[in-house]
Amino acid sequence: MAKKKPEDKNNQSDDDTKNESDYSSNEEEPNFSDPEDYEDDVSDEELLGDILKDKPKETDGVESVIVVDGVPQVGPNRIEKLKSVIVKIFVKFGTIVNEFYPVNSEGHTKGYIFIEYASPSEAAEAVKLTNNFKLDKHHTFQVNLFTDFAKYDQIPNKWDPPEPQPYQGQGDLHSYLLEPDAYDQFAVVVAQTQAVQIWQNTQPDPSLIEARSSWSQTYIKWSPLGTFLCTFHRLGVALWAGPGFLQYKKFTHSNVQFIDFSPCEKYLVTYSPQGDPHNPEQKRIIIWDIRTGLEKRSFNPEGPSAWPIFRWSHDDKYFARIGSNNDALQVYETPSFGLLDKKSIKINGIRDFNWSPTDNVVAYWVAEDKDVPASVTLLELPNRNEIRKKNLFNVADCKIHWQKSGDYLCVKVDRYSKVRKEKNETKYSGMYCNFEIFHMKEKQIPVDSVECKEPIQAFAWEPVGSKFAMIHGESPSISASFYEVRVGQAPILLKKFEKRACNHLFWSPSGQFIVLAGLGSNGGGSWIC
Repeated sequence: MAKKKPEDKNNQSDDDTKNESDYSSNEEEPNFSDPEDYEDDVSDEELLGDILKDKPKETDGVESVIVVDGVPQVGPNRIEKLKSVIVKIFVKFGTIVNEFYPVNSEGHTKGYIFIEYASPSEAAEAVKLTNNFKLDKHHTFQVNLFTDFAKYDQIPNKWDPPEPQPYQGQGDLHSYLLEPDAYDQFAVVVAQTQAVQIWQNTQPDPSLIEARSSWSQTYIKWSPLGTFLCTFHRLGVALWAGPGFLQYKKFTHSNVQFIDFSPCEKYLVTYSPQGDPHNPEQKRIIIWDIRTGLEKRSFNPEGPSAWPIFRWSHDDKYFARIGSNNDALQVYETPSFGLLDKKSIKINGIRDFNWSPTDNVVAYWVAEDKDVPASVTLLELPNRNEIRKKNLFNVADCKIHWQKSGDYLCVKVDRYSKVRKEKNETKYSGMYCNFEIFHMKEKQIPVDSVECKEPIQAFAWEPVGSKFAMIHGESPSISASFYEVRVGQAPILLKKFEKRACNHLFWSPSGQFIVLAGLGSNGGGSWIC
């Protein structure tokens, strides 16, 4: 490779100097100064927001301080013991930097204290979780941030009423009833994509109305009258309605797994079995007003419970549950959501109950207690009158079945011939079944009985009519029997289908037609009768 001669380097340097000189002569140095009449309208917060957020504030030093009122007033000899109790409660929420216990001239505490945490977030958490904390039956804490006193002291004397929010129409919530051919709607969840599809049951093939991906995080549920579709989410549930399935209301309740609508769709019950670990104050059951979206009442059930925990009357006026010790029926009334007559109905040994679908009547059954027989009682509310009661003997279990029209009630009674105790467990033998039929619309409510010696697989009333069906027997000799109930007569056997591999009954909504289905591992097809 040839080396450059010294004179070549000098020539190159001269060329560079010449080029720089030419550039300087052709281009003026840029001027970044603002014109004299220029006014900067950009705020410091927009330019330096990330820096200004750390700017010291006037209240620094007290934002981490809380004030606890309702503290016991003690003398000098008990202050140290009081401090140990207080610290044990409040140290759970952060590092306590300082604490101050004001005392009077005699050295007695004044009933309030100041606690300083290491950070404002710890102080806020302590206020949230200890306000209204009950130390004992005479002392309940009232806890506030120290800065709250200044905030509420600076409330202006002139109050400006809030501007009314513009009305947002929800559309026709019952637009589906305008369908000329009265086609029903149904919804499906696609497992792979969690997409929700809403179809109309048109002929000859269903028609897709709406489809949205990730519409619900788990599953969906229709309201009883078909007005709302409920979707489930991590932070709560949402209701959708109208022609375009727009969001009607959303209800914040973390980790909801179960919901229940009242029959008239006025109220919604949400249940979060695990609760919210980040919000221990959240109740596991909340009852909401659907129209306003407001919480009406909340509960924390004790121990595991069968869902639904609350059961509604047909007109949404009452809802009830069994007491935690199976010794009472707790009936609540709306819209106050308090106990009916402010007290529970004492019923020792109550096992199950159900409302009439057309009247404010509760049917409940009570288990045997030594020499006292089991019983089924019809209770009229709100006057609490017992309109019918029947004692039953040798009872292992009962199931309550109301006919949809409210004309009849069937209590399926599982009875035994012998009973024995083994290691605190009751063993029954010689089992058979009775169906106690209550004629609700007849004078004095007469009761008929139908006995079946075979195991019962399923029972169902005809929704509109006076028939009921049952599946009885064991495989391979399973039969389906149909009975009719008539005024002043015992139930009459209409038809018996023998050797049918079925275990479920499904009546059509208007009666007359029924599907006998074999579902599960013992399934064997279905028959329409």
